[in-house]
Amino acid sequence: MGIKLPDDKHLFRGQRGDNPIRIYFLVFFILIGLFIFREVDAGSIQKPFLPTQTPTRTANSFAFEGETNFQGGKIQAAVEAYRKAAELEPNNSTIWAELARIQTYSANLLTTDAQKIQRLQEAIQSAEKAVELNPEDSTAFAILSLTYDWYSNPVYSGAEADDYVFKAEQASAKALQLDSENVLAVAFRAEIYMRQLRYREALDFAERAVAMDNTSFDAYRVYGFVLESQGGRYDEAIEAYKKATEINPNLTFLYLSIGVNYRELKQYDTALEYFALAAKINEQNEVFDPIPYLAIARTYSQIGEFFIAARNVMRALEFTPQDPYVYSQLGLVYFRSRNYEGSIPAFACAIDGCTALESCIVRQDCSENTPEEEIPPYEIVGLPLTENTVVFYYTYGSVLAAMHRNDTGFCERALVVFDTIRKDFNNNDGVMNIVRTSEEICASNGVTR
Repeated sequence: MGIKLPDDKHLFRGQRGDNPIRIYFLVFFILIGLFIFREVDAGSIQKPFLPTQTPTRTANSFAFEGETNFQGGKIQAAVEAYRKAAELEPNNSTIWAELARIQTYSANLLTTDAQKIQRLQEAIQSAEKAVELNPEDSTAFAILSLTYDWYSNPVYSGAEADDYVFKAEQASAKALQLDSENVLAVAFRAEIYMRQLRYREALDFAERAVAMDNTSFDAYRVYGFVLESQGGRYDEAIEAYKKATEINPNLTFLYLSIGVNYRELKQYDTALEYFALAAKINEQNEVFDPIPYLAIARTYSQIGEFFIAARNVMRALEFTPQDPYVYSQLGLVYFRSRNYEGSIPAFACAIDGCTALESCIVRQDCSENTPEEEIPPYEIVGLPLTENTVVFYYTYGSVLAAMHRNDTGFCERALVVFDTIRKDFNNNDGVMNIVRTSEEICASNGVTR
């Protein structure tokens, strides 16, 4: 009789019944799994294997980005980075001071007085915040003196110009009191002395600054400015500015200053090289700045190359099609090339303001028949009358008077322009001689007030 074997499925393991403890733990783990699944689905628990979230950036990170952008010539980007750093650490005096310094320099890259006034006012606010947070910081007071000094230009501060010179001097004195060896305090004091026409003291402090630190971009910038302002020392100013570019080779306003000094020396080809270098740096940094092209245009205009000058102003308009200052430069180029008829619409946009279609026609991108939907929305607001813009006003009025015909209404418009000038410049003999001469032309055409 054979032996009966168990079923195959039980051949190699023993039989066992249900274990209550085992069932309990199984149910427990199922419940845990359901809970985790629900929390992951709700977003309360991070799913596995996902990329790590980007950490929150620190103020120091933004400040480093700002300094890197400044060294790279991306000044507007530097301003924005330092602003973000100040937002994260609003009680950090050093960040506010550096923001103020870069805001001040960034005013060099703006074209209209209104833009510069706003930027310098922002710089003053930042610098005042810095000294409020740390009243023992020599550098903060030095930078505050810089902001006050630049804003003390009467074009920006108006009747309060002398007050801002005094404020600049006070801030400078405090900076030097806190640290007499602070190179920024010494350099910026030289700049203040130039504002006060104290030439000898300005030169002494500028020379002292570069002797203290031959790696300071600020010191060589100020030294170049002082030499340039001394009259006739353009060669020496160029060398100082070149030293500054060796320290920071990407700041375009330094190359523009070098170009201006070469232009004063009538070395036009070399001046154009430096202006072109500034434009190239901007292009590499994707900075859309019209100023290098306006400097090129002015240089070509001085040597009688008006066609090339106009092309460069047009290039500037590509970057800033809403800037009335650039339209005024185009008007001047046309006027100097005796294209009086062409200068009138350009000056009209700059002084009176103009519609989007009119500005587009001036830029030669539209015609009277261009469909409305194809016209870029660049309506221009005219420039206010200032010491810097009065030349555009009286040139515009003069060309209107000269081009008047009975059906144009040019003299009528010219007289309105001259009335505006008379309100602020009645005591300026040079300006008023031009105004009176043009008024006589209109009177000879039978147009008077």
